[in-house]
Amino acid sequence: MTVFKLPDLGEGLSEAEVLRWHVQVGDRIEVDAPMLAVETAKAVVEVPSPVSGTITALHARPGDRIEIGAPLVEFAVDGATSESPAPPAADSAAALVAAEPADSGTVVGHMPAVADDYPGSAALAAANAVTTPRARAVPAARALARSLGVDLSGLAGSGSGGLITIEDVLAHAGSSGARGSAGLQPPPDSGAEVQELRSLRRAMAQSMSAARDSVAACTVFDDADLQRWGRGADYSARVLRAIAVAVSAERGLNAWYDEAKQRRLLFPHVDVGLAVDTPDGLIVPVLRRVEALGATELRAELDRLKRAARDRSLKNEELRNFTFMLSNFGTLAGRYATPVVVPPAVAILGTGRVRQDVLAVDDRVQIHRRMPLSLSFDHRVVTGGEAVRFLGALIGDLELAE
Repeated sequence: MTVFKLPDLGEGLSEAEVLRWHVQVGDRIEVDAPMLAVETAKAVVEVPSPVSGTITALHARPGDRIEIGAPLVEFAVDGATSESPAPPAADSAAALVAAEPADSGTVVGHMPAVADDYPGSAALAAANAVTTPRARAVPAARALARSLGVDLSGLAGSGSGGLITIEDVLAHAGSSGARGSAGLQPPPDSGAEVQELRSLRRAMAQSMSAARDSVAACTVFDDADLQRWGRGADYSARVLRAIAVAVSAERGLNAWYDEAKQRRLLFPHVDVGLAVDTPDGLIVPVLRRVEALGATELRAELDRLKRAARDRSLKNEELRNFTFMLSNFGTLAGRYATPVVVPPAVAILGTGRVRQDVLAVDDRVQIHRRMPLSLSFDHRVVTGGEAVRFLGALIGDLELAE
């Protein structure tokens, strides 16, 4: 029998939730055929079969959360020998779960140590590489350990392959009384509904904890006068264009911060992460190469990404590696905010609700449409001067007639 374990799905994720199986015990399946769908903190992923054979056991049910490396399914492999099946071709779907050259009971798929504090690309992982070993921990556990003063180097992890989890950190720090591992208990007869955080909300909690504990956050506010805009102007497309203009004036906000090596990575292209509100929680698809798209192209791509975010059909590559972030919260409500910078990015723009303001213009009182703007940045790597120059360039473009 060959045991297939949940492969590394990328982006620093430590677990996934089984949504549905496409097979049952006794079914025969071909290599690369869809085997099951899992939901990670970022997307719904179809996992293909790494081999051809017959399903002999399933180790998880729909709704179960399983860690990377946990047993998932067993096969009776066609023509199996004592050796592991040959790795699939690089362009096949099973390349996601290429077999290890060890025995058939090992994890199928490469499982690198989770050494980064934040989700990011392989480029950032390489930039963050250090010569001394780091304890392997999920990002939220690393952030929690910093806040509680727990030394991860001496901590044994209970996760797959010794991965340190939040529960491990809490258990180690439990005697200090910092936080109780039992969690909060609602008062008797309070009628409180207990909702376990899963998928997107769980990911949001971890991401925001990491941001809180590692970013030196600062926010500046201003307004853009939209009085010169014509009727029917596309607000979102204009804001995206203005972001690209502002980046050309001040590149330092379109960047990642590499904390391990105390350097920043400046990008020549503008890939904007768009905060989209869904019933399941916040999801951030990425609109690529904003600087190269016209208004019509920006609107079409923006609409496509929003639809895909709400029906959870985004691909993994559409959810990673944004260089700047936009929160258009004003479409719902709110004037100003302090948007949270999500590492490794260093800045996020929030746009509030456009409304009519009474202004003094040339010694006269006039009513103008204005858009409130809130620019948060990581003050560890972005100066106040850079931030306000960026905001000034953005406002300058927004206030143009078209």
